[in-house]
Amino acid sequence: MAGDEVQQIRERYARRSMHYDPWAPSVYLPRQYLERGIISSLQRAGMLPPEGRRVLDLGCGMGNTLLFFLQLGFAPESLQGIDLIEQRVANARQRLPAGVRVEAAEASQFGGATAGYDIVFQSMVFSSVLDRDLRQRIAANMWRMVKPGGGVLWYDFTYDNPNNPDVRGMRVAEIRELFPQGQLQVRRVTLAPPLARAVTRIAPPLYGFLNAFPFLRTHVIAWIAKQNGPSS
Repeated sequence: MAGDEVQQIRERYARRSMHYDPWAPSVYLPRQYLERGIISSLQRAGMLPPEGRRVLDLGCGMGNTLLFFLQLGFAPESLQGIDLIEQRVANARQRLPAGVRVEAAEASQFGGATAGYDIVFQSMVFSSVLDRDLRQRIAANMWRMVKPGGGVLWYDFTYDNPNNPDVRGMRVAEIRELFPQGQLQVRRVTLAPPLARAVTRIAPPLYGFLNAFPFLRTHVIAWIAKQNGPSS
């Protein structure tokens, strides 16, 4: 059953034919707000400065966030990424320094070191996994790999998209259920994409104005802290 769900995830990604131009305001503006949210979350968690911190990007895609971690000062040798889609892995390897390890792997089965990473990051992975059991196995594997004193860094959307049956929103209560031992800090960071596309076609500066209203944000960034001690 798990193998069927993994293959269905591959097929869902293959159906996503929309091209995202990185210079389009509807693309780079949300990215900027996400990067601000990552910095803020890591600062509050005591993960910056990054010296000696190890990071796993689960579902790294073409390596955009790994590149951002490099810009923040993380050493290439401290960064690792996995992705289900082999072509994305190949693209990431072309873009990233040789010291960054990237490999094709299924997230629930990836054999990363137990308590081997200070930060395990996921972006838009869980909203593409429709099978509840598989989501729980992925979360359990992520938690296994986080060091006590570290945490899971999470970015995903919280509302279902009625026009896209290939994804489902991950509400904050569900995040808590996936990581019951974690201490969750969460904030909304991303303007609803349909609204973002509409407003940036008219006047890109309006993105920041509308994004100032939390009820218009559909995506959250969360830090899920793993405490030191036997209960971790």
